[in-house]
Amino acid sequence: MSSSPPPSALARLVLGLGALVFLHGAYSTYEHLALRKSLGLAADTSEAVPFDIKAETLVGLLVVLLGTCLTASPLKEVTWASEWSKRTIDEVDARPSFITFQHRGPLLFAASSAEAAK
Repeated sequence: MSSSPPPSALARLVLGLGALVFLHGAYSTYEHLALRKSLGLAADTSEAVPFDIKAETLVGLLVVLLGTCLTASPLKEVTWASEWSKRTIDEVDARPSFITFQHRGPLLFAASSAEAAK
């Protein structure tokens, strides 16, 4: 099993900064809505969240997505050829779960007790 190299420091830095910006945008939204509620402006929904907070949250989300893409390991191949190349013929051909030694054949094909008494 091959292991992928660890993500670069720059990729981890981008992910961390994106997470901080996104969380700051979420906290700013919470603070803004709490302030509006304390001032009695909660019913007025004309401009619930300012544009700069929306932009900060969106930029943070995009940077988090970029950091996630940069830190993710490469995808593994999921074809039948790659799966069968890892297995031996003994693993493929031997299916002990299908082997049954105590089956109901003798009960089904045995002579009934009435016929056996004759």
